[in-house]
Amino acid sequence: MHQPSDVAVALSGGVDSAMAAVLLKREGWEIYGLHLVLSSVAPRREERAREIADRIGIPLEIIDLRDRFESRIIAPFCDAYLMGLTPNPCVRCNQEIKFEALYRYCIEKRIHSLATGHYVRVDVRDGRVGLLRGVDAGKDQSYFLQRLGRDCLERGVFPLGDMTKEEIRRQAGDMGLPCHLRPESQEICFISGMDYREFVEKRRGVTVRQKGLIVDIDGDPVGEHEGIYRYTIGQRHGLGIASPRPYYVKEIRPGVNHVVVARREVLFMNIVHASGFNWIQGSPPEDGARMLAQVRYRHRAAPGRLTVVSSDEVRFTFDTPQWAVTPGQALALYDGESLIGGGWIER
Repeated sequence: MHQPSDVAVALSGGVDSAMAAVLLKREGWEIYGLHLVLSSVAPRREERAREIADRIGIPLEIIDLRDRFESRIIAPFCDAYLMGLTPNPCVRCNQEIKFEALYRYCIEKRIHSLATGHYVRVDVRDGRVGLLRGVDAGKDQSYFLQRLGRDCLERGVFPLGDMTKEEIRRQAGDMGLPCHLRPESQEICFISGMDYREFVEKRRGVTVRQKGLIVDIDGDPVGEHEGIYRYTIGQRHGLGIASPRPYYVKEIRPGVNHVVVARREVLFMNIVHASGFNWIQGSPPEDGARMLAQVRYRHRAAPGRLTVVSSDEVRFTFDTPQWAVTPGQALALYDGESLIGGGWIER
């Protein structure tokens, strides 16, 4: 961790960012709180952030990023589903919204460091900065930070990386912080209680409900769908297919408006192609390197071999087939606990 100086801390209104600020203040940092307004769906967050800043005794600045969030996160989120992809808005938001705003704020105000409540650790080797998984395996959030640039990482401070969620909640409770008992949200922040399908329809109109065929892997019709955006790879329920053995969504073909289904065993695959890669150290590792790959946040990273197709495109071959690899999601690569980089899964 950097030597204590001044640091801008992103305060979301939740317990993790609040405790990040508390821990840094205890260590002697000069704290500047920053709350980013991203969506009109959660107005209570700003109020909570103010409440926390007052309780800790730090200044708080509010930055309204709703227009940028709408154009860079929400619109592409809807577009992706309509193109038959399954987007990961959190990975994109960290790169293009949250850390971008924190970094610009630090430059503008001449603040030395930036901090968040993510459960990750900074790794410094031979003068080069990288990221390690957080020690709490169930809470590690390095997957979401796979697209960060070195400009952010070189300023980054992550005080929760060596702690568990249980420790954080306990300390927040001992301090009487107003956020320590709030249940943690598992949903996408801008949807708030709404199903994503309903959200897409609300944004783009019900005319996106274009009926088409559900076909098996031989191309034979087995049912009908009401819009490809309503389906994701690996989905079993809601297909409306009468069959003695369940079908799962294997592929979505927007060009012909088809949803392809198959038996469960057909959805395991060894090879994944990803593009738009961000390398934490600025360049890809050696072609053919052995490492671990993670195809979604709750996927247990699995071993395999990396093929570097170009500086921003890779092919990863898993040692054993993985379930329901999904185009639109992010592929994160690890060398042990160390995050190597990430890109977008194409096929």
